[in-house]
Amino acid sequence: MHAASRPRERDCIVTTSERLDAATGLGAHMERELTSQPGLWQRAIEQSRAESLLPADGARIALVGCGTSWFKAQAYAVARETAGRGVTDAFAASEALIDGRGYDAVVAITRSGTTTEVLELLRRIDPAIPTVAIVGDTSSPITTLAGSVVELPYADERSVVQTRFATTALAYLLTSVGIDLSAAVEDARAAVSEETPRELLDAAPGRVTWVFGEAPEGLDADVAATGATYRADGGHPLATLARVHKTTLDRARARGLDPDAPPQRNLTRSVILEPGRA
Repeated sequence: MHAASRPRERDCIVTTSERLDAATGLGAHMERELTSQPGLWQRAIEQSRAESLLPADGARIALVGCGTSWFKAQAYAVARETAGRGVTDAFAASEALIDGRGYDAVVAITRSGTTTEVLELLRRIDPAIPTVAIVGDTSSPITTLAGSVVELPYADERSVVQTRFATTALAYLLTSVGIDLSAAVEDARAAVSEETPRELLDAAPGRVTWVFGEAPEGLDADVAATGATYRADGGHPLATLARVHKTTLDRARARGLDPDAPPQRNLTRSVILEPGRA
């Protein structure tokens, strides 16, 4: 190659922004939803303070959900018991043990309001037990099954990937037990607007270990020994989660993948079981 025909060094470099701009159409719903989180958390905080739909302090309650909603139930159960608000147990809906255990109320968490296991549980439990549903789609079947409904339609999502409903519902729940999330809201505003570092797009050998909250002593060295990338940004754990959401979107885009339309067969917003099928 003659010197005159060689590309300039700058022409050989593709920046992070350029790589992601080339994939703008991928994950458009996920991007819109994850970046809306700080404002929606603030709205949920205000709603939680204004409502009294959740079981009263001192009530013995069971929480049920599937997948991400079950994980939210576990987080709220810990927060409620730690705050001294009463016995709180979290169950996967398909494995919930409710009847005969003395619960004063059942709280069901579901983004779509159509998850089969959650709906079946509400239909079969003792009708004398008060029930509350926390839901994104307020036109869904669960709204006719639960005694009370915490409506979060502004946090519902079009993307298969659950981002803002999970965190917004958790903001509502944590606020109800007296946890101040103002720092989380402010940290998240930065988290969803910052550019993802290149090393996280190309983390080798393809693994990132992300710390939520305070890290155990020596964990960074242990992770480094495996060859993984270690991240501990020191922000509020909810804001860190929003940063992870953005990173996963950017990693998908960098690989030409669309998280709004994942390639896995039968992966949808809600798990709906067909009768008679295993």
